[in-house]
Order: sequence, then C-alpha cells, then structure tokens
Amino acid sequence: MPLLLASAWAVALTVQDDRQQKIEISKPPQRIVSLLPSLTETVCALGACHRLVGVDRYSNWPASIAQVPRVGGGLDPNIESIVALKPDMVLAAGSTRGADRLQALGLTVLRLEPRTHADAQRVLRTVGDALWVSPAESERVWRGIEAGVQAASQSLSPQARQQRVYFEVNAAPYGASEASFIGETLTRMGVGNILPASMGPFPQVNPEFVVRAQPDVIMAGDSSRISMAQRPGWSALRAMQAQRICVFKQAESDMLVRAGPRMAEGARLMADCLNKAAGAGR
Repeated sequence: MPLLLASAWAVALTVQDDRQQKIEISKPPQRIVSLLPSLTETVCALGACHRLVGVDRYSNWPASIAQVPRVGGGLDPNIESIVALKPDMVLAAGSTRGADRLQALGLTVLRLEPRTHADAQRVLRTVGDALWVSPAESERVWRGIEAGVQAASQSLSPQARQQRVYFEVNAAPYGASEASFIGETLTRMGVGNILPASMGPFPQVNPEFVVRAQPDVIMAGDSSRISMAQRPGWSALRAMQAQRICVFKQAESDMLVRAGPRMAEGARLMADCLNKAAGAGR
C-alpha cells in the first residue's frame, strides 16, 4: 500500500502541471475528479482509487471504478456535476475544455497529458506527489512498467524485429508516430515505424501515405476494420493481402492508446502481434 506523507509533511506542497502552473496542495486530497482515462488509471495504480468521486465517460479501468459518477468528457465536461461533487482536486488534460472555468470557481485543477514515456513517468510522479503518496511508491510503480516493456521487447523473435509497422489510433485515421509513447515502445523493440517523429506524436494520416509506405504489419482497433478495406489502394497493401493485421478489441485498444500504468501490457500485446505476423507465434 502507498504511504501517505501527511504526517511527514507539515506544510503545503507545490506541484507543477503541464501548463507550468504551480499548484499548491495544503493537504492530501480525498475527493478527486479525473477527466482523462490515463490519469484515472494512474490514481488507481498509486492505490488511491477510493478517493475518486467522479471520472470522465471514457474511464473504464480498473473495474472498481464502474460505479463512480460520470461527469462528461475532456471536450464536454459537465461543470455543474463536477462542482456538485465538491472535489478537492480535479485532474484534467491540458486540452480539457472548462478547466479554466473550474479553476475560476475555486477548484484545484492539475492539468497533465502524457504523450511519451518520459511524460508518463513525470505524470506518475507528479500525481503521486499531488496525492501525498510516497515517492518510493511512485518509483516502484514506474519500475514495474519499465520492466514489463523491457520484457515485451526481449520476447520478439529476430524475424519480428525486421518489420515495419503502421499503428492506427483511430479510424479518422490518426496514427502513432515515432514521437508517441506507442512509437517509442516500437523503437525499443527494434521495430520500424512508417510514421516519422517529424509528423508529431499522433498525426492524421493520408491513407495514400500508408499505401506508398507499404508497412509489413498493420495494428489497429476494431473500429478501423471496416474502413480499412474500403480505402483506395489498401487492397494492394502486402500486409492486407498476407493478413499481417492485428485488430484489437475495444478493451485492448483503450489500453494501448493510454500513456499510463498499463503501457507494459500494451507492449506485450504489440509484441504478440509482431511475433505472430513474423510467423514466430508464441
């Protein structure tokens, strides 16, 4: 169990969010609203699930939060519902609409939005500090994530490491480039990515770009399955013809696209996909 530092820190602490705002926290927050699934999962990974009194509609892990009230999403948070919950801390993405309004209403708002491995580590530590959780506990959680990603990387066959991947985040389509945490995981596995870092972490992709790039393996969520087959030129993709496609179920997709405590599990899913696509199996 994480150790609360209430007895160790007699004075307020200060944390800095992604907008470089310094947020003063006078005591361990006991009523937390989270407006980003990865932040919800981070709170729970730090042993503070029981302090969540409200979450966004997309937060669905762990199962213990199923009965926690929903307060909209990052693009449409229900301000009245959030205020009514009387939270002593609101966790939100930097892009969350209404965050300024919540702050103006006197709520403590911490804005954090991890996009890379370094971001995920920093956010984990920052949330841990904000919850007054022992730094040793935050570090223990991060070491577990790192060890899991490393183990997934080491599980790849030599054949799997020779492949180039297109990872589709959603059917718009948006993809995960080398600059994203997903791309960083693939890089650690020694696998190529057809989307360079210069495109930004999660760029919108022209389907023709993918046709020209000819990835060896395609990874995508179940929502992309139908649209992929209908895209011009995609029937000619070698990956499509050879069925080197990993289509993830909704629960798996949710896990894969969240830069948080379950990144190691996401890495294992990608490693399994790559080994199977290379004919290595498990």
